[in-house]
Amino acid sequence: MERQRRNTKKYNFRQPDLKELRNLTSYVLDPLGFKARFGKLLPLLTTQVDEGLMSVLVQFYDPLYHCFTFPDFQLFPTLEEYAYLVGIPILDQLPFSGLESIPTSREIADMLHIDESLVGAHMTTKGGIQGLPSEFLIAQAIVYGKAMSEDAFEAIFVLLIYGLVLFPNIDKFVDVNAIRIFSTLNPVPTLLGDTYFSLHLRNAKGGGVIVCCLPLLYKWFISHLPQTVAFKENKGCLRWSTRLMSLTNDDISWYNRVYDGVQIIDSCGEFSNVPLLGTCGGINYNPVLARRQLGFPLKDKPNNILLEGVFFQEGKDPQSLKGRMVHAWRKIHRKGRKELGPKNCVAMEPYTAWVRKRAFEYLMPYEYPRPTSLVMAGPLTLPNQGIIDDPEDAWTSLLPQSSMFWKRKYDRLAKEKANMEAAYEREVKRLRASYLPVQADSMVLHQSQHFKTDGSSGTREPRAERGSGQIKCIDGIIHGCLEPVFSDTFNYSPEDSHL
Repeated sequence: MERQRRNTKKYNFRQPDLKELRNLTSYVLDPLGFKARFGKLLPLLTTQVDEGLMSVLVQFYDPLYHCFTFPDFQLFPTLEEYAYLVGIPILDQLPFSGLESIPTSREIADMLHIDESLVGAHMTTKGGIQGLPSEFLIAQAIVYGKAMSEDAFEAIFVLLIYGLVLFPNIDKFVDVNAIRIFSTLNPVPTLLGDTYFSLHLRNAKGGGVIVCCLPLLYKWFISHLPQTVAFKENKGCLRWSTRLMSLTNDDISWYNRVYDGVQIIDSCGEFSNVPLLGTCGGINYNPVLARRQLGFPLKDKPNNILLEGVFFQEGKDPQSLKGRMVHAWRKIHRKGRKELGPKNCVAMEPYTAWVRKRAFEYLMPYEYPRPTSLVMAGPLTLPNQGIIDDPEDAWTSLLPQSSMFWKRKYDRLAKEKANMEAAYEREVKRLRASYLPVQADSMVLHQSQHFKTDGSSGTREPRAERGSGQIKCIDGIIHGCLEPVFSDTFNYSPEDSHL
């Protein structure tokens, strides 16, 4: 008897065209410094998302537990994983809530290091929300990039990434929500909130466009897929639906050692789990079910009371969940080895049996794989599965290598050298101007102390000379040429500055 399955739904994803943003990376003269300041944003621009894989993944979304439920395991995007993948820590402060005041043109101009009048002239409203057209920001980024004004260029460029990649809303438009999140540089809770919110909303609506940072969700999911050569190569040309349905909990890549010292944000305030506020509403997720992904064991079936789900859309919040969530984030509860025990990354049978029961009740969206009659399709690979995001990884493979990049880098260094030489010349002139009068006064005093008086004539003669300068005293007035003597400290040229 064949197992029943539920119907699949039609999902699409909002994927903005990032070609112009990728072109702007040639103005990033210090990619490693950029990464240290703003996180792993550049790799998100080059991530080749397999939309077919993601369309299959979202069919496994489980609205009861806010996760992806497979035949015998579950997967949850977590705050800690998102923070690592995007390279931005979760700050100990209230994340974006939507209650923040809308920044003024002056405040936005200060953030971006550009003129206030330009911001005011281009601020507009689309879809009922204020913001700036991406064309305007891209044009400004190019201007400051060519001028090698690093602070202004990076601020504008990062805001574009926030508005078009991390928090896409309206095409070619960076809205005030993205601007407000950019101003705090604490985007991870909102990124995860938008992911869960959009998945849950579209699932409830029976399909539609999922709006979240798709490259980040994709990088998260492929980080858990099997790392074997056989799975990556897919020589059998199996469809993604068949490949995912054939996975068991033993196949999954559960844990990355980068989380060894990480403490889990386990709950917040009054909530038994973690409430998340996105740009369009709120939802919660259950870290207690995701502990294996962070190295801790899953021993028993969970307490359903602790897994109670909450969800609301912006403007439709009869239970005042938003205010409660904001208040809850003022008291974050973290857990680590002390509370959860040693990290062994195992799932015990009582928990696995609970997952299988849930999968059976919820029904799977695809048929269970059979040993024969496998459906054939074109070769499916994971284009970015080999990318590692550690500091010691192949990060340099992402660096722009065009001749234009190196020309701009050379021009910048040449400009810095010219500025240093000019500053050096100004300093030498200043020192000479301040040193010579002091030297002259000192020598006059020195010579006057060594005059002797001729008793017969009453005239005074100098008793000593300095260097080759000739000093004479006529009618009590000293005449002569004093030669300044400089120490070796000043006897070098700009070309010697590397010594």
